Amino acid sequence: MMASTAEQRCHNEAKQTMTFRLLINGQLVDGAAELDVVNPATEQVIASAPRSDSAQLNTAVAAAKAAFPGWAATSWEDRARSLLAIADAIESHRDELGALITAEQGKPASEGIREVLGAAGTFRAFASMTMPARVFKGAAGDKIYERNSPLGVVGAIGPWNFPLLLLVAKIAPALVTGNTLIVKPAPTTPLTVIRFGEIIADLLPPGVLNVVVDDNDLGDMLTSHCDVAKVSFTGSTETGRKVMASGASTLKRLTLELGGNDAAILLDDVNPKAVAKQIFERAMINSGQVCVAIKRIYVPESIYDDVCAELAECAKNAVVGEGMDSQSQYGPVQNRKQFERIKELIADTAEAGTILAGGIPAEGTVGFFVKPTIVGGLSENARLVQEEQFGPVVPVLSYADLDDAIARANATEFGLGASVWTNNSIRGEEVAARLLAGTVWINKHGDLSPLIPFCGSKMSGIGTDFGEDGLKNYCQSKIVNIGQEPIVEDECGLPQASEQGAKWKK
Repeated sequence: MMASTAEQRCHNEAKQTMTFRLLINGQLVDGAAELDVVNPATEQVIASAPRSDSAQLNTAVAAAKAAFPGWAATSWEDRARSLLAIADAIESHRDELGALITAEQGKPASEGIREVLGAAGTFRAFASMTMPARVFKGAAGDKIYERNSPLGVVGAIGPWNFPLLLLVAKIAPALVTGNTLIVKPAPTTPLTVIRFGEIIADLLPPGVLNVVVDDNDLGDMLTSHCDVAKVSFTGSTETGRKVMASGASTLKRLTLELGGNDAAILLDDVNPKAVAKQIFERAMINSGQVCVAIKRIYVPESIYDDVCAELAECAKNAVVGEGMDSQSQYGPVQNRKQFERIKELIADTAEAGTILAGGIPAEGTVGFFVKPTIVGGLSENARLVQEEQFGPVVPVLSYADLDDAIARANATEFGLGASVWTNNSIRGEEVAARLLAGTVWINKHGDLSPLIPFCGSKMSGIGTDFGEDGLKNYCQSKIVNIGQEPIVEDECGLPQASEQGAKWKK
């Protein structure tokens, strides 16, 4: 985990050679200032990102506003073709973008490449979708149907766990429905998105997509801006509340994909060894930094010890290291603030329960590395059970009664996802029907597709991403209600068709 002198020299050289520019109004421009970006595996500065100021943000919004009428008037088919061209461009820069993701986010190189390909696939998926008008009545003289129009300028604000993919999940539906965009990546992972903007600069009309970067100082200005019609935000529930409050003055349309504390309930008919590996993988994916990762595991008393032992064995065998090391299965926590929080949670947990595997990294270790940590013996009111950890630490909780397990799984302010694990699909569906979450999986967890709606309940979000429902979130619905032709009275006061109506009948 320790960075060598040669590695440090490479990072310093990379900082000197990598230059990035913002895409604003079709032009690649320098920032008003610079923002250092740190590799979480080495704690070395790898590049300086251009940082926007309020003037650049206003310029970007004005450009998006000016570009909106022309882009909205472009046919759906032409916009879809633009999405396909962007997907091709992403794929042609796969290795470059994947390496940037690994450098700034920390995930293994193979996972960085997977994220890039997922971004390209998301553009292709939305390019394949259509949103036909709904017809409620179609009879002559009594027709009612719905039209969907783009909203205008959309502010897309992304997180640091999947810096490219989760922004593309906003960009693609916004573009294909005819909106223009201000894209703002997380301050700790801006490089991949900046480079994405550079790559596609010539593939869209000027102003249609703009990239701004801040140091958590321009978010309120973007979310409250009077010329921004909608904000789509992915991040913590705490920040989501601030976004919602900031947009209230202009009654902005919002899509908020927020925190989760996803429960996995194992039923008593599962094989502990077989299920533990799958549970472990879905809890520790991206070092636990996934909104829909498994974050609580409920296990029947009869197999609790066996499941704990299997999960602990998975954790002990996990390979944690720098993302460019081909042997690494799990990278570091992405930033120091989150790293310190995870260490605090583990320290708190060590007093309240039993650490079965993993634990706090040794003092003096370089990089924000935390071994996958399995915790047993916690009560339901423990911090690790009640809070979203967003890191590679997961509690295993026993239950004697299934009704009790369901009640405990539901006893949270979050409601993003949940899963049921069983060898009886009928039992699985019965339990799934009782879980309070936007998505409930059976014998899987975190399986998402751009074609399938994804949303949270309770404090896990507002609005829907993906699928046709996700498309509609970027549109204003308009109902067109057509009555009979205008009627006028003749000199005797008797109704007759208007002159225009008479011509139409001829």
